Amino acid sequence: MNKIIEKQHFSENVVKLVVESPLIARSRRPGHFVIVISGEKGERIPLTIADSDLSAGTITLVVQAVGDSTRQICALDAGDHLTDVVGPLGQATKIAKYGTVVCAGGGVGVAPLLPIIKAMKEAGNRVISVLAARTKDLIILEDEVARYSDEVIIMTDDGSYGQKGLVTSGVESVINRENVDLVVTIGPAIMMKFVSELTKKYNVPTMCSLNTIMVDGTGMCGACRVTVDGKTRFVCVDGPEFDAHKVDFDEMMMRMRAYNPVKK
Repeated sequence: MNKIIEKQHFSENVVKLVVESPLIARSRRPGHFVIVISGEKGERIPLTIADSDLSAGTITLVVQAVGDSTRQICALDAGDHLTDVVGPLGQATKIAKYGTVVCAGGGVGVAPLLPIIKAMKEAGNRVISVLAARTKDLIILEDEVARYSDEVIIMTDDGSYGQKGLVTSGVESVINRENVDLVVTIGPAIMMKFVSELTKKYNVPTMCSLNTIMVDGTGMCGACRVTVDGKTRFVCVDGPEFDAHKVDFDEMMMRMRAYNPVKK
């Protein structure tokens, strides 16, 4: 059992949970995720670790209510307990001094992007973060991102905050004004696809995280199969991060739509 120390609502369907887990807090690295279960018969929910506090022995998770199990987790309050939190799992992000790194996050994808932004900055990179969402209310973790970024660009579909437009517009504006050595993108699959297509045009190396397609987190269920550079890979054990220019996003999105008719 893992106690929830703090809960914060980012929006009606997105919450931040600070969870007691000293062993995971000590060993996690950027890119790692955990498997969370709420209730003895709860589903296994993979969630990327957004932050950790070694002194407090806690990890931070951002959860979006999209189904029964995530709604159950989001309904918990500070003082309640998660039945299981297992991890850290997955391959850690390759952190190095690249030069100028653009980190592009969409919606709740900003949560798993945050530890990468922090680590890239601490490695000596110039970090420019581009945060995107449909409206102002869906922009999350802006202050935390700004703390570790040399510049933050906000893009909203409706123009209610920052600049009006898609994340690709923000990324392209940076590429057009200065040399970019690496782009890291995390968010909806369609967003990552178009960021990848943009950066491929400019020949900028790009890394993406495919955590949204994970299910059981161990490679056993096979639901997170993706084609990368013509080969089958499993996101939860081989990733979740890959060279975005080698990912078959169309195949990935087709697989993600397979269960649309039975989603609740």
